[in-house]
Amino acid sequence: MNLFESKLEEKLKEEAPLAARMRPTSLDEFIGQSKIIGENTLLRKLILNDELRSAVFWGPPGCGKTTLAEIIANITRAFFIQLSAVTSNVSEVRKALDQAKERLSIENKKTLLFIDEIHRFNKAQQDLLLPAVENGIVVLIGATTENPYFEINTPLISRLRLFRFESLSIDEIKQILINAITDKEKGLNAEKSIIDEDALEHFALISNGDARNALNALELAVSFIRDNKNYKKIDLKIAEESIQKQAVVYDKKGESHYDVISAFIKSMRASDSDGALRWLARMIYAGEDPKFIARRMIIFASEDIGNSDPNALVIAVSAANALEYVGLPEARLNLAQAAIYLASAPKDKSVIKRISKAMEEVENKPWKPVPPHLKNH
Repeated sequence: MNLFESKLEEKLKEEAPLAARMRPTSLDEFIGQSKIIGENTLLRKLILNDELRSAVFWGPPGCGKTTLAEIIANITRAFFIQLSAVTSNVSEVRKALDQAKERLSIENKKTLLFIDEIHRFNKAQQDLLLPAVENGIVVLIGATTENPYFEINTPLISRLRLFRFESLSIDEIKQILINAITDKEKGLNAEKSIIDEDALEHFALISNGDARNALNALELAVSFIRDNKNYKKIDLKIAEESIQKQAVVYDKKGESHYDVISAFIKSMRASDSDGALRWLARMIYAGEDPKFIARRMIIFASEDIGNSDPNALVIAVSAANALEYVGLPEARLNLAQAAIYLASAPKDKSVIKRISKAMEEVENKPWKPVPPHLKNH
């Protein structure tokens, strides 16, 4: 690299968006995904020992898939190649595989091939990867936001270890934002007091577990207050303007959480589908865990509807499964469809009444032996 190229690269780093500058470069800096990359986890040990085998990272946007791949690139002794399935064609993939084969043959050096958005490769492109993965010519890491069991060819997915990434939690997003605010080298080099707690909470809630969204909004808010001398800090109003979403009074760990889900349940119980949809929309908008909503609908299907319409349970479970397959925002359609069905279905409390009575008898009355005609003969 000559002097001009060196200065250009340095200039690009300085002017890069905050989200790009704040990408962690080591496992110690990485925030989130403690179940798969935390202390003493299999993936962490494989990365640190440079023993990672072909894998697929599956999870929502902004949860750290590409970031972790770049950290692996810094750690591994293998030659690292990064491609995007959005922009790369078959010839580029074939060239990378040919070079990897030559590198392994001549230099005895393995190649780690990272393909972002791997689900965008068609069947022919994915089939091209199969022999190289199977023969160990490359160690493949594919990143995808889609369910790999549906989007990646069966022969290829069977040769990949699956690691499931989760959306970042509210606390994790807040910590990422605080780090970005206070970091003197890559961040904003400001005091934590530059942002109100409710504004910080709003960024974390509305980002839907996506660190990139939160950092982009924070950067916009900081630029605004630095350009306007009348503002000394980021308050909730500025936070709302930066992320273009109104703050909803909703505490996921407090009363709002229970009040809104209660209103949702009671609306369905009263056969008020419009009311149920309003409360459902409020929960989704505020960042409530959609799995929590789906679980409550499954319970409702048996507790409040039961055998007056057995299909209600099927619908509720199907919505929960759909949530797993497609995720938000699309899964709001599946949740809404289930909520409308449950609200419209006939109500019957006999299931919970009868199982509660049976449990009470078991708890309070002496247990009788099993009658002869019911025994296992």
